[in-house]
Amino acid sequence: MIEKTTLVVGGTGKTGRRVAAGLRARGLPVRIGSRKGDPPFDWADPETWESALRDVAAVYIAYHPDLAVPGAAEAVGGLAARAAAAGVRRLVLLSGRGEEEARRSEDAVRDSGAEWTIVRASWFFQNFDEGHLLEPVLGGTVALPAGDVAEPFVDAGDVADVAVAALTGPGHAGEVYEVTGPRLLTFAEAAAEISRAAGREVRYVSVSADGYAAMLAEYGVPAGEAEVLAGMFAEILDGRNAWLGDGVQRALGRPPRDFADYAKAAAATGVWSG
Repeated sequence: MIEKTTLVVGGTGKTGRRVAAGLRARGLPVRIGSRKGDPPFDWADPETWESALRDVAAVYIAYHPDLAVPGAAEAVGGLAARAAAAGVRRLVLLSGRGEEEARRSEDAVRDSGAEWTIVRASWFFQNFDEGHLLEPVLGGTVALPAGDVAEPFVDAGDVADVAVAALTGPGHAGEVYEVTGPRLLTFAEAAAEISRAAGREVRYVSVSADGYAAMLAEYGVPAGEAEVLAGMFAEILDGRNAWLGDGVQRALGRPPRDFADYAKAAAATGVWSG
């Protein structure tokens, strides 16, 4: 029997490319959902969704830039409904821990009629070496509107492994997986871990939401998007996520990766050498 395809929406992002790699490692056909995909997929152009969903059995949904952005729930709900109507059997949504707006997208996926799994993730380790925090790390100062709140940072690889399990195996339908790392860290403690692994000082500085939005704009993030992201970060970095979830253990039967192990591996690549 020929296995039907899994559509990975956001298949070039931090979790999406890892999900795609995990599916391919199992010998499963994958379709990358991106504007440069074949066929292309564009969140802003629903006309592209039909061809992207053709002959697809499961969909991984990662919405860019974030589920807190206005219009995200409508877009995710529209895709979920079309997917179910096209015969897609299983939907896995990447959601954000502590994000009230994200719950609307979760509800839309639940209401689609397809089997669903929600993967709620906290801050990715990889934001420090693959994402918007790389340049600040290289500059020696990470500034965020986080105060001294502790976060349950999680490895993007663990998130992807949970998603792959939910896309391919039994027992995950109707589950909400709160995926975190094995311990809470403040951003100052995370910066100290990176400093030890990289052999160079990286410090953390707390800033206001407005100050952070201005910094994002300096890095080229559009002003409107920067304001939304800064507001969202200030909201979710208020301590609401300062607890550990068991999603990785429940979904995979193993503990999540620790931040120290990530930092050592990332440092070994030379990404923080400047």
